[in-house]
Amino acid sequence: MRYPASETAEKHEKILKEASRLFRERGFGGAGVAEIMKAAGLTHGAFYAHFPSKEALEAEAVDCALAQSDRRVDALRAEGSDPKRAFLDSYLSAAHRDHPGSGCAIAALGPEIARASAARKPFTLRVKHMIDGMAGRFQWNPKSAARRNAIHLLSAAVGALVLARAVDDSRFSDEILNTIRDSLALL
Repeated sequence: MRYPASETAEKHEKILKEASRLFRERGFGGAGVAEIMKAAGLTHGAFYAHFPSKEALEAEAVDCALAQSDRRVDALRAEGSDPKRAFLDSYLSAAHRDHPGSGCAIAALGPEIARASAARKPFTLRVKHMIDGMAGRFQWNPKSAARRNAIHLLSAAVGALVLARAVDDSRFSDEILNTIRDSLALL
């Protein structure tokens, strides 16, 4: 039985949403196709109607998660406050640290993406886009160093989040987030 295109697209989006969440929570190896399909409310057998392989799903899920992050950065600009500070306050927060499934795919999956060739291309394109957006939307001092500062900010924020998630001392974790957030606000 064939489903209407709109229904098929809706199911595809559900799969991507659940895959991007589960991959960020558990990594590519920690979330199997059967579990992802079940979380999307679909059967395992329907997977291949949407994706040729798990690697193709990984690539699309990474793109989906990074597009979501990009929309969050755009929304910060619309709020009218200092978008750089708003980004730092949101990104380097205990809530973001404690909920990787709804957070940044760069911090959650970066090392795995370096080894997953199918996900590297969409990852690279999205990171470049994110840096360009930060360079253009955030206030920088001096303005001539905007791209360089955006690369610095994103790299340091991702690194701080990874460290804050990895340590087993909650006070130290908070200290990492707070220190880097305050340092990066000065860029």
